[in-house]
Amino acid sequence: MRHKTLAMCILTALFFTAVSSWAKTDELVVYSARKEHLIKPLFDRYTEKTQVPVRYVTGKAGVLLQRLKSEGERTPADVLITVDAGNLWHAAKEGILDPVDSPVLENNIPNQYQDPDDRWFGLSLRARTIVYHTRRVSPDELKTYRSLGDPRWEDRLLLRTSKKVYNQSLVASMIAAYGQEETEAIVRSWVDNLAVAPLSSDTKVLKGILAGLGDVGIVNTYYFGRLQKENPDVPLAVFWPNQDSNGVHVNISGGGVVAGSDNRERAVQLLEWLSSKQAQSMFAGLNMEYPANPDVPPVEQVRDWGSFKANPMDVSLYGKYQAKAVRLMDRAGYK
Repeated sequence: MRHKTLAMCILTALFFTAVSSWAKTDELVVYSARKEHLIKPLFDRYTEKTQVPVRYVTGKAGVLLQRLKSEGERTPADVLITVDAGNLWHAAKEGILDPVDSPVLENNIPNQYQDPDDRWFGLSLRARTIVYHTRRVSPDELKTYRSLGDPRWEDRLLLRTSKKVYNQSLVASMIAAYGQEETEAIVRSWVDNLAVAPLSSDTKVLKGILAGLGDVGIVNTYYFGRLQKENPDVPLAVFWPNQDSNGVHVNISGGGVVAGSDNRERAVQLLEWLSSKQAQSMFAGLNMEYPANPDVPPVEQVRDWGSFKANPMDVSLYGKYQAKAVRLMDRAGYK
């Protein structure tokens, strides 16, 4: 009987040793608001290079943030990758992300694209700019975001809904630059010029211009890139506004280390690799964005849209002013 008891104890000890060993695996768990086809090739490459497996969960940014809050210290996540500086700002404010001390990330990512307290870092840039129909609009007619409120664009402007965080961040950046009163006047002038009620996506804005619903709109450039890839002769073009003032509005997708990660060192290494020259062209190129690392050029299709002066604003301000932006757009009738 004693032998059976001893054998059982040994087997139990071996079982828990195995479980403990499995729990300390080098596998990284990433929660990502970027879609699978935009991250899987990168994680496959990283695993091939380092032999560190990466398991990932994809979902909408807000859903992932809520999941991380609900899981708390029990979360299996090591890294959060999400879109829009406002979402990253909220994740940091909610205590979801830990500060990272990484000379590699500090060197690769400009200060304006990272959290002042080092809790998140931009990994790609997305320009939110003006798109126009090349047969109905001359680029000489365009100048600034503000000028889209001029009488010439009455019943010709298309916008995506204000419910999308990209537009909230654009208006937040305007509040930071111009103040609430001036920004509200600009947004009201846009609403006055709308050809139809705000649309549900940037793609619908582009297709609405093609269908003749309007002639100009504001979109993230990668949506234009996808359409152009399907039809290289599409009669649309990007215009870089505010080149004589504060520059084109630029947002980011980025990432940080989840607070309480059991694999913190590996998590930092993954972010460092994603910021490297080797990974940056791939990370941005898969979605036709701009690399956050200034030493890495964009892919050829993106380069062909021409160079532009970007707004040098610290993107963390988008989160700081986001709530004010939402209330302002509501007052202005921008739905």
